Amino acid sequence: MTTTAILSGVMLVIFFTVMILVGYGARKEATDVNGFVLGGRSVGPWLTAFAFGTSYFSAVIFVGYAGQFGWNFGMSATWAGLGNAFIGSLLAWNILGRRTRVMTQHLDAKTMPDFFGKRFQSTSLKVAASVIVFIFLIPYTASLYNGLSSLFGMAFDIPYWVIIIVMAVLTGVYVIVGGYMATAINDFIQGVIMLFGIAAVIYSVIQDNGGLVESMKSLSAISGDAGWNGAYSSFFGPDPLALLFVVILTSLGTWGLPQMVGKFYAIKSEHDIHKGTVISTIFAIVVAGGCYFLGGFGRLYADKIAVNPETGKPLFDTIVPTMLSTLPAAVIAVVIVLVLSASMSTLSSLVLTSSSTFTLDVINPLSKKKITEKKQVSIMRIFIVFFIAVSAIIAIVKDAYPTVTFIAQMMGVSWGALAGAFLAPFLYGLYWKGITKVSTIVCFIWGCAIAIFQMIITLAGIDVTGWGTILSYIFKSSINSGVVAMVGGLILVPVVSLFTKKQEEKELDEIFSCYNKHVDTTASEYLE
Repeated sequence: MTTTAILSGVMLVIFFTVMILVGYGARKEATDVNGFVLGGRSVGPWLTAFAFGTSYFSAVIFVGYAGQFGWNFGMSATWAGLGNAFIGSLLAWNILGRRTRVMTQHLDAKTMPDFFGKRFQSTSLKVAASVIVFIFLIPYTASLYNGLSSLFGMAFDIPYWVIIIVMAVLTGVYVIVGGYMATAINDFIQGVIMLFGIAAVIYSVIQDNGGLVESMKSLSAISGDAGWNGAYSSFFGPDPLALLFVVILTSLGTWGLPQMVGKFYAIKSEHDIHKGTVISTIFAIVVAGGCYFLGGFGRLYADKIAVNPETGKPLFDTIVPTMLSTLPAAVIAVVIVLVLSASMSTLSSLVLTSSSTFTLDVINPLSKKKITEKKQVSIMRIFIVFFIAVSAIIAIVKDAYPTVTFIAQMMGVSWGALAGAFLAPFLYGLYWKGITKVSTIVCFIWGCAIAIFQMIITLAGIDVTGWGTILSYIFKSSINSGVVAMVGGLILVPVVSLFTKKQEEKELDEIFSCYNKHVDTTASEYLE
């Protein structure tokens, strides 16, 4: 057994033991629905901020996106990480955080579909939102296993399906036992690992290439696909417009993802929101900025990276593992735990969101008999098992049958579909009395239709170059169409709301009364 395998094995045993112990210790907080789903709405700023960050950045970011965007844009891919920090974290906390916490508590909404149902007084709207979550969150969950195979292959000689099952089972155990609180505490631990891990990896890769200055010199000498030397070390890279679309999708998209926004439901107080904003932003700068910065050096390893024999293009999921393969055993062991931490934290958040949404927003309202709190928690635990099992099966099938492209494309469009459908109605619903139920339905249809249309184009191999400059650019990738879905929703919702029936004034006054409540505070919080 190699030194890398021994070190990795020891660290993984310690890591898994801590995760299980945390789940067992948090079991007392998961006895009712409020405790199981939201941790009793009493989660502090550090746990909430780290839960937000670790749900945001998974192995997809570290292995897939860092490799792909680093290869395409070079050092300018770091802008995506900074966008994630300042738009996806800082602005999200400032614009959504407090109002989400106040209104969802006032409405007693525990999930995003539940918010839509109570904000617009519509059970059908809640069920529709739940169906969208169900359809598009499962493939997104399955994508979290991407990249684990090549990383674990550097240390262990074990089948990929074993890695998937171990990760799925252990994540399921602590989520089922401890609910949201166990997830939040483990997210904090996993977040600390990610912070130190990414710093260690960046330092090691740069030193492996002769230091920062030498690494940049080598990168500036590469012409690659751009056709001119220095493209991959320049400020905005070889394709600034494409980079802008990446920044918008991966940053603004968090505002409409149920597993991300749900973190604001559970935070304890106003003061904690201020702290959480700072912590979350710093976390994103280090982790997201670090991941994309690291990926920017991918072309220095062009002669070692595996390529697709049919297209001749690099296999993006192998870029970062290739960069790490020459590093010391201790660093590789840290990376394995880092990526596993990132994947398990996001997986736990997604399956908790999926199970709670399906139980509270589909089964509960459609049930003829009232379901007790205890039984609702039991149903959620059953669905956690179901969602984890389905995501694991999809990941195993995808690995065993690479030609099953439908799964891969579903993963690519799920982020755009969820954000395109939910971002605009959720944002306007928090701030504006004028938004209507009809405009929300239109946005749901708009976001999902764009995503599904994009998937059909990609699967069928339709050539969009003859569709005109604008349309061909929009539908040449799920990134571009996802941005159009989100931005289009922000325009559609207010326009449709102007011409459709408003809610009763009495209903709106009651819903927004939570913002008018008088509270005592200090001069440090409020100045006359």
